[in-house]
Amino acid sequence: MLNRVVIVGGGTAGWMTASYLKAAFGDRVDLTLVESGKVGSIGVGEATFSDIRHFFEFLGLKESDWMPECNATYKLAVRFENWRKPGHHFYHPFEQMRSVDGFPLSDWWLKNGRTDRFDTDCFVMANICDAERSPRHLDGAMLSQPYDEHSEEPQGLTMSEHQGKTQFPYAYHFEAALLAKFLTKYTVERGAKHIVDDVKDVKLDDRGWISSVVTAEHGELTGDLFIDCTGFRGLLLNKALEEPFISFQNTLPNDSAVALQVPQDMEARGIRPCTTATAQNAGWIWTIPLYGRIGTGYVYASDYLSADEAERTLREFVGPSAADAEANHIKMRVGRSNRSWVNNCVGIGLTSGFVEPLESTGIFFIHHAAEQLVKNFPGPDWNPVQRDSYNSSVAHVMDGVREFLALHYAAAARDDTQYWKDTKTRELPDGLAERIEHWKHQLPDTESVFPYYHGLPPYSYMCVLLGMGGIELKPSPALALTDDSAALKEFQSVHDQASALIDRLPTQYEYFTHMRR
Repeated sequence: MLNRVVIVGGGTAGWMTASYLKAAFGDRVDLTLVESGKVGSIGVGEATFSDIRHFFEFLGLKESDWMPECNATYKLAVRFENWRKPGHHFYHPFEQMRSVDGFPLSDWWLKNGRTDRFDTDCFVMANICDAERSPRHLDGAMLSQPYDEHSEEPQGLTMSEHQGKTQFPYAYHFEAALLAKFLTKYTVERGAKHIVDDVKDVKLDDRGWISSVVTAEHGELTGDLFIDCTGFRGLLLNKALEEPFISFQNTLPNDSAVALQVPQDMEARGIRPCTTATAQNAGWIWTIPLYGRIGTGYVYASDYLSADEAERTLREFVGPSAADAEANHIKMRVGRSNRSWVNNCVGIGLTSGFVEPLESTGIFFIHHAAEQLVKNFPGPDWNPVQRDSYNSSVAHVMDGVREFLALHYAAAARDDTQYWKDTKTRELPDGLAERIEHWKHQLPDTESVFPYYHGLPPYSYMCVLLGMGGIELKPSPALALTDDSAALKEFQSVHDQASALIDRLPTQYEYFTHMRR
């Protein structure tokens, strides 16, 4: 029986994978995780997709079990600031676009919007974000319909099967290091072996498959399946097995980041329920509010900006509270391994692939990979069907996200520096230019976006196109012949629902302080 699994590397990728495998297979899998005590985590992956709730549900965890342990908060959207012009912002929320008379509300907004804000006209969540409210009441009850966590949603579905169903209204922010610590305890309590040691060598058998990894103090660790969670180093997949890496640099040039962890008085500051991405001269700055601090970082292209200039800009952006915060400079390997599963080795996390964290995809990639590994777990015969299915799914997700992120830059109206001027002429992923031409005349739908599952439904593309302002869009010509009274009533309904919720919902700080009592 094939059941000995060795995970090399800890951090978010290693421990999310380990805990997921233990939750799926229990004692039927003999699992060992070995991680170095000297290699620190990248630590930029603190924001998530709303699909992440299925990960915690799969592990049998309630929010009150893990959120206080990880200084976690809710994320209702991504807030984009200054991508169109200074002072402008819009939201990409976790909320499906409503339809009226067969047309998305975004089409009706292009024809006759209630205000000049598509997001607050079309989405309740955008209004909740502006008001900085929690999506739950103090008693834990979810905000009212159309977001009812007790609705009849089928259980046990994969992430892709949930796609297209009612959008869950929030994701999470959390401290990645604290989540890894929490999941370490969870996994070890369920029988996993945890070894803190340095891997010095990777041994291959006559077939070129991994037979063992050699550690400094614990000798050889043998296994059937090896999972590489060693980050950008790709110690097993890329180095030992020499699997080539496909760079996305030609379409996504941001290759560097500098990050800070900044303590804050969150009661006075407030906990904004969204990730904020603020455009800068050569990239953008993320702001992630946690319970007790913010995580922030400048993602930039080193062809346009030096590391020193990036750090100085970030500290000035944050203000005096950043003075004593230690800067973590990161060189990013943007792209994906040609195959994430080679022989008996599976790369998960940064080893598998990475794009800049603009839409919080890093932890989504890990969750998707762990789910697909369980779905395609190999048998004793190592039938290539499982391996090929896994590789196809992982590649499609990363290629689709690449295209979606490239759209952000192509669609942004900002053009005040050479960096932003160049975004208008940069090479696009195959097929995106044709899709953009189509979207100018018909907003994205299931037939016109990237054709494979990648976690981003058509309304996400609508939000980017409508918010960035750099591509001229037109409503469907059919709307000129259609009565818009029902659409105007729906705009008013969004406004009324949002106003009622804002009056009743607590702030995030109030909610999480109450949770900790």
